[in-house]
Amino acid sequence: MKMSEKNIIFTRPHKTLYATDTQVMKVFDSQYKKSDVLNEARNEALVEENTTLNVPSLMSVCSTDEGWCLVRSKVEGKTLAELMLEHPDKMQEYMELFVDLQLEVHKQRVPTIKTLRHKLMDQINSLKEVDATTRYELATRLQSMPKHNKLCHGDFNPTNVIVDNEGKLWVIDWAHAAQGNASADAAMTYLLFALEDQKKADLYMKLFCTKADIARQYVNRWLPIVAAAQLTKKKETEKEFLMRWIDVVEYQ
Repeated sequence: MKMSEKNIIFTRPHKTLYATDTQVMKVFDSQYKKSDVLNEARNEALVEENTTLNVPSLMSVCSTDEGWCLVRSKVEGKTLAELMLEHPDKMQEYMELFVDLQLEVHKQRVPTIKTLRHKLMDQINSLKEVDATTRYELATRLQSMPKHNKLCHGDFNPTNVIVDNEGKLWVIDWAHAAQGNASADAAMTYLLFALEDQKKADLYMKLFCTKADIARQYVNRWLPIVAAAQLTKKKETEKEFLMRWIDVVEYQ
């Protein structure tokens, strides 16, 4: 696949997405370690092989002049985020589709993927923006939460759901996938919505708790933990917001 500026479909800090008629190439810059790229590839392969979800096929992992990259099959369509923006009058309908799909993800089992508990614990322990007492309180809360083995996407938001030309839903970007407690995954999704639009966040939380038959208070108990995890991504624009959630370690 030949890369050029005209093939760029998306850019984010430290990564660029290129596309042809049949493939998408996700290229990471030199700040990404080879092990992180290979871990993302492994996650995608495991999800593709072990679930009934619609996931673009991982075709190869290779090195380019820009950095390591993943090559996937291309899905023609629009992201759910694009559709929500284009048709705000259908927000309820799109959010219901979104929640139903996340619940379908949580029904899946991928026993060889890493555990969410270990991933979150590593992130809490690495967090230097908070003091040792807060890290201890967060770690203690995490240890007390029920242990599950449901597939969790880890970054489940409407930009990672593609609606193809036939209306089929595809889930992309499994870099943060793990097996664990579905309510932790929901808390992260709520947090991602809240960073952008509190109204959407509240609608999402209401629908998720109703459809999953889970008390909102239980999902809320995960919020300081996942806020700490999100803070490790070191996005300066999110820091103040996330620190407020982490400080409220007794939030109910």
